[in-house]
Amino acid sequence: MSNYVCVDIGGTALKYGVYNELGENIEEVKSTLVKQTEHGSEIMDAVIAIVSDAIKIYTIDGICISSAGVIDGNLGKVIYSGYTIPNYTGTQIKSILEEKFGITCEVENDVNAACLGEYWLGAGRDSSSLICLTVGTGVGGAIMLDNKLIHGYSHTAGEIGYMSVLGENFQDLASTSSLIKRVIKRKKNKNSKKITGYEIVELAKQGDRICIEEIDAMVHTLALGITNLLYLFNPETLILGGGIMGQKEMLKEKIDKAVSEVIIDPMFNKTTIKFAEKGNDAGLLGALYNFKNKNS
Repeated sequence: MSNYVCVDIGGTALKYGVYNELGENIEEVKSTLVKQTEHGSEIMDAVIAIVSDAIKIYTIDGICISSAGVIDGNLGKVIYSGYTIPNYTGTQIKSILEEKFGITCEVENDVNAACLGEYWLGAGRDSSSLICLTVGTGVGGAIMLDNKLIHGYSHTAGEIGYMSVLGENFQDLASTSSLIKRVIKRKKNKNSKKITGYEIVELAKQGDRICIEEIDAMVHTLALGITNLLYLFNPETLILGGGIMGQKEMLKEKIDKAVSEVIIDPMFNKTTIKFAEKGNDAGLLGALYNFKNKNS
């Protein structure tokens, strides 16, 4: 059975593991921090070290990369990266790794990869059309229609966080980071500056009025964005991921109710809203699925 080294590249850390062709983890998923400097980062040095270690132990048949940034999947190249990863734009991930190791490499955007992971082995199984939203520092998006990712003309399809909702960017109202900022502003105490999305949900469960109101405001904005996507794409499934979406028991009923209240007619609300199942493994699994799909 073939083995693959899979790496998920983020702005501050890399997650990685070795999987077989069935998506079974044969080496524990690990993570390492990426050192940032004024002149860039050590991302590719770290990836090369990860692959070098893997091939000492296993016969590796492919290198599967999920990466932050706008990715040209055909070239395996980063064509745009924001300020969070300095000097990453233009990085030729695929050619660097293939020239170094002589092993085929495929690269996909991290949110697209997470979508593929859920489509293959997670909440999107058996769905031919789905949209994935990751709610965290911002709001990321990926769109699949007829079992194919939609990349767009210049590889920027799915930048859902930049949709205009209530006169602002969707992610500036519906992300976990925006929720935290609003709670801190209203609580006006030093201790609240260290609060997390998880803690806000826990406080809401205990009856904290501010946290309850701000979660409800975030859910309402999410529902507005989700409704726009349902009008536009009519997917079979919409998957919600990101750390705060691990609070399914509290958020599922709220989100379903909010969507039903803002949508113009029930005929547009046939999509099943699900919560991601693969967590931090989704991007790694999706990178592997992307590799298999391109080299089958």
